[in-house]
Amino acid sequence: MQTLFSLLPFLIISSFQTVLSTTFTVINNCGYDVWPGVLANAGSSALDSTGFALAPGESRALFAPLPWSGRLWARTLCSADSSSGRFVCATGDCGSGAVACGGAGAVPPATLAEFTLGGAGTTDFYDVSLVDGFNLPVLVAPLGGAGAGCAATWCAADVNAVCPPELRVAAAGSAAVACKSACGAFGTARYCCSEEFGSPAACGPTPYSELFKTACPRAYSYAYDDASSTFTCPTAAVPGGGYAVTFCPETTSLEPKGGDRNPEATGLPSANGTMVFFGSANSAAGDVPYLHQFGGVFALR
Repeated sequence: MQTLFSLLPFLIISSFQTVLSTTFTVINNCGYDVWPGVLANAGSSALDSTGFALAPGESRALFAPLPWSGRLWARTLCSADSSSGRFVCATGDCGSGAVACGGAGAVPPATLAEFTLGGAGTTDFYDVSLVDGFNLPVLVAPLGGAGAGCAATWCAADVNAVCPPELRVAAAGSAAVACKSACGAFGTARYCCSEEFGSPAACGPTPYSELFKTACPRAYSYAYDDASSTFTCPTAAVPGGGYAVTFCPETTSLEPKGGDRNPEATGLPSANGTMVFFGSANSAAGDVPYLHQFGGVFALR
């Protein structure tokens, strides 16, 4: 009995910590291998993995303690150097020389899934960002628990296919594998929203960011693109709660539940050969897309 009472505080704390966590389900729906990277922001704990491999169709669960903030992305065209053994990737490389990123972030260009979980205690904030450029399509969708009914966000178009030459990144002997942001390509204060352009009032969209926004209306296209690109959900610290992060999401079911289709998306290629149309992100209007699973593949309905 004495032993039980002495263990009780530990059991209570352990149970509390278990509940106060969110699950990321990271899914590779691409037709090729990807190597997801994970970076926790300053003040947040590193997750149980900072980088790993996913073959086509594979998924992996990661558990984030709350509160937590950080980002996930996919690295592509990766291999170990035959002479040095150093692990390198053509896109999204974190420079660690290994599969695990170990606290290093993605070298642009890379499509980012960004999260602040448990912000203000009860709210999650999440987005898909092209501020650092684009390398492949990404979907972020709340799952179950408190996430039921919350809006998904995504960039499902193949931005590489419409990337202008001055932003294009090509691997040896291949077509474009990534698309730089204008900030990454030119480094000027205007494109980077820095110096005299370091405020929302001074730094608006540019033709380059508008190209990204037309392709991916729900994603961040430049640093101050907050109004249409940040999504919130009650903190999903309940059984079944969490977020699916899908690389190369299915696009055949990207149809809104009501609301108008976005005519600006017309004519842009999607990742899986099906045109992507985007609906309203207004959950009050009942236009929130929701996630379905088809044989291990997640798609929006």
